[in-house]
Amino acid sequence: MKYITFTIPCYNSQDYMERCIQSLVKGGEDVEILIIDDGSTDRTGEIADAYEKKYPGVVKAVHQENGGHGAGVNKGLELAQGQYFKVVDSDDWLEEQAYKRLLSKVKEYCAQEPSEEAPDLFICNYVYNHLDEGTSREMNYRNVFPVEWICTWNDIGHFLPSQYLIMHALVYRTEVLRQSGVRLPEHTFYVDNLFAYQPLPYVKKLYYMDIALYQYYLGREDQSVNEKVLMRRIDQQIKVTELVAQCMDLDKVAEEYPKLAVYMRRNISIMMAISSIHLLLIRSEEADRKKRNLWRNIKSSDRRLYYRLKFGTISGLTDLPGKLGGMLTIGGYRLAKKVYQFQ
Repeated sequence: MKYITFTIPCYNSQDYMERCIQSLVKGGEDVEILIIDDGSTDRTGEIADAYEKKYPGVVKAVHQENGGHGAGVNKGLELAQGQYFKVVDSDDWLEEQAYKRLLSKVKEYCAQEPSEEAPDLFICNYVYNHLDEGTSREMNYRNVFPVEWICTWNDIGHFLPSQYLIMHALVYRTEVLRQSGVRLPEHTFYVDNLFAYQPLPYVKKLYYMDIALYQYYLGREDQSVNEKVLMRRIDQQIKVTELVAQCMDLDKVAEEYPKLAVYMRRNISIMMAISSIHLLLIRSEEADRKKRNLWRNIKSSDRRLYYRLKFGTISGLTDLPGKLGGMLTIGGYRLAKKVYQFQ
């Protein structure tokens, strides 16, 4: 049995992918590692093939035409044989001791009968690593979830402004992901937001481990979280924001899991705020038009959600009227970035 399938979407990752792979092969025969070579033009495919040869039955190299990060995740989920599924970006890695603890706990639950008692989602901490600066910062959920105790969405606490569930923190049961129908758009950045959102209502049991599992590398100027890069790719950010806002009926979610619905609505609010702020930072008539269209599209698809976002959450503060409103929004964004040190 393969307990966890790790999918590594790779595009021209030759300079850093081996650190990622080396951290994962320590799981041995208990795991499956799918290296998705997404149409790379460097030695990525060659490195993937070498690892498949070195670790037969553990590593599998998959070569496909370039489709972007989403296509890599989609292919991994399509091929996955593990009971659980995790995406690890090619420039990131897992901390060894935390990895061993997670794998041990997954094996423990998979051995129990009935298997339905196993968690649908494991949540672990992640660490921002600024290797070039020699600094790191761990993000945890100790105030949100009971530690190492199966719970439901109705048992959770409150998320702080700087806390949200990102792909790096999540290890889904593979069956749950497939039930959710999540499929990421190709040739699009920021699709991890959809991956960390759409499946959540299908999760019935959660298990939080207070371990610094995922090591998230920051520092490359071409990373999608870089502010200037995000501004260049604003159309893709808008696309994913609209997909997230439209993929789930939150009123229906609230009937069973009201706390989850509150979190998911806040998640959309954050994405709307990010899109609106970066459109303001672009400072052009076209960007202003895109901002108006984004809010208009949300209103036409779900009026109740629109009014909640506009008047009941932080995103409404990013759509203040006039030039003064825009200046206040950008000033508030700069201040919040310093206070909460988000990316």
